[in-house]
Amino acid sequence: MTPFTARIVARAGLVALALAQNGVATPARADVYLVVPVASSIQSLTHKEATDLYTGRTRLLPNGDVAQLFDLPRESQQRALFYRTLTGMSLAQINSYWSRLMFSGQHLPPQPLANERAVVETLRRNPGALGYLTTRPTDAALRTVLVLASPEP
Repeated sequence: MTPFTARIVARAGLVALALAQNGVATPARADVYLVVPVASSIQSLTHKEATDLYTGRTRLLPNGDVAQLFDLPRESQQRALFYRTLTGMSLAQINSYWSRLMFSGQHLPPQPLANERAVVETLRRNPGALGYLTTRPTDAALRTVLVLASPEP
């Protein structure tokens, strides 16, 4: 690290410290939690498995069952965070990607639900379902199978 870069990093740290001491929140990382019902036989997923499922490369869970994938509304900030964290694609890129797949007749995208509460309720009723939340799940009926650490803001 050059002396100039070191000064910039140190100054940024001092600004963040000053903001925190004055009660001003600094941007926090927002993790994304892939969740399944506790009745699911899936104990964990790898990043690649989740990417393959949510990009239509596969329809099968690691146990061989057909996945029931649930998504959030097309233009929601939570959906944007999820796909950016999972694939590195922006919301516009992932929407275009799925439009091409649908137009070619290859795949249908994951079923969108109204909000995260609807994801929780739907997963509780469907043992083969997979969804994601942008807040740590607290419902005992759900199990986290993968935590995606969001990119730095």
